[in-house]
Amino acid sequence: MDLNAFRSLLTPAGQEALQAASELSPRALDFLRHFQALSRRYPPDLARAALEIAILRLEAAAKFPFADRMYLTREAMEQASSWEVASYRTQRYAPFDRIIDLGCSIGSDTIALAKIAPTVGIDLDPLRLAMVQTNQKVLNLPNRASFIRADLTIPLPLSPAPQHPALFFDPARRTAHKRAFSVREYTPPLSIVKNWLADFPALGVKISPGVKLNELANYDAEIEFISLRGSLKEAVLWFGPLKRNSRRAAVLPGPHVLETDLPPGELVTLKLPLSEPLAHLYEPDPAVLRAGLVYQLGEQLDAYQLDPDIAYLTTSELKSTPFARPWRVEDWFPFSLKRLRAYLRQRSVGRVTVKKRGSPLQPEALIHDLRLKGDQEQVVFLTHLSGEPIVIVCFSEYESI
Repeated sequence: MDLNAFRSLLTPAGQEALQAASELSPRALDFLRHFQALSRRYPPDLARAALEIAILRLEAAAKFPFADRMYLTREAMEQASSWEVASYRTQRYAPFDRIIDLGCSIGSDTIALAKIAPTVGIDLDPLRLAMVQTNQKVLNLPNRASFIRADLTIPLPLSPAPQHPALFFDPARRTAHKRAFSVREYTPPLSIVKNWLADFPALGVKISPGVKLNELANYDAEIEFISLRGSLKEAVLWFGPLKRNSRRAAVLPGPHVLETDLPPGELVTLKLPLSEPLAHLYEPDPAVLRAGLVYQLGEQLDAYQLDPDIAYLTTSELKSTPFARPWRVEDWFPFSLKRLRAYLRQRSVGRVTVKKRGSPLQPEALIHDLRLKGDQEQVVFLTHLSGEPIVIVCFSEYESI
């Protein structure tokens, strides 16, 4: 969609076409069929634009409670944070009277930030700027956001005086052709923040949760990893006044926060005591794993590790935590396909969920090789105990605590 096609959607005819497209509850897989139907009633360019927005609104419903009224592009929607994550993250900006959203795109973060303080959104793409301004209007939001078209690779069109605004930067991490896996491949690259920090020290930067941590070694920032309902969503670098600790894991909804002041070099030296599997096994939340805070979680739970290189924890007593999923251990033994098959068949287990950490085996291949029949279900963990492969059989029910 180009800017002219978007503007045509805002006309009465465009709104009628968009309503007709929305009534189809369209999916991307059915684009051609729906496009042919809409093209009989509306000009092809208008039908295509309306159908694109209708499809994206349905897909974005999992991210935004107001997705049914938004205007967005696919790339912007895929990169945008969910509303729950954005709302959590913006609380860090509460002490500031002015916020700048660098790379504001369609405005999902701008909208959240503007609830905290007046916010200026900056982007180079005229289509996305038109969309974010329209989104602000159709969502009936207070007029606390303004927008500037500018290239972030040249000096920012901002003045730090008289008050230093806080910045939020969301560099593009994907294009239509590929996803960027290195911070050097972001658009603009992460290194650009070094040009801003002298004048704007309060800076938050959204980055990929799969970031290579060694690429961040030269940045004096807190690294926060954020998960939502057990799925790792994003990482954020917090600089200057926004920095609180060295590492943080945030688990949503909540928020539940686990953090440390220790530098990364000291974190890796911390070791929990080791034990064979006890009554309960814990899978740490992925935000905890990526933040390297398994030791801090183990301390909270008074837990043991099975292996110094494996992030499963175990305890004799069940303890409540938002930072890990607990399972009740039924049995464990050294890994043997024959023994595991006999064990499960004896208990009429026909369905297994296989989880693994440190094992080279593929869950699908193991399930196939077990050749099980029965009406019971179990969860099987493939892992190591002091370097040796073991299997842990757990009850399939998640124990909600």
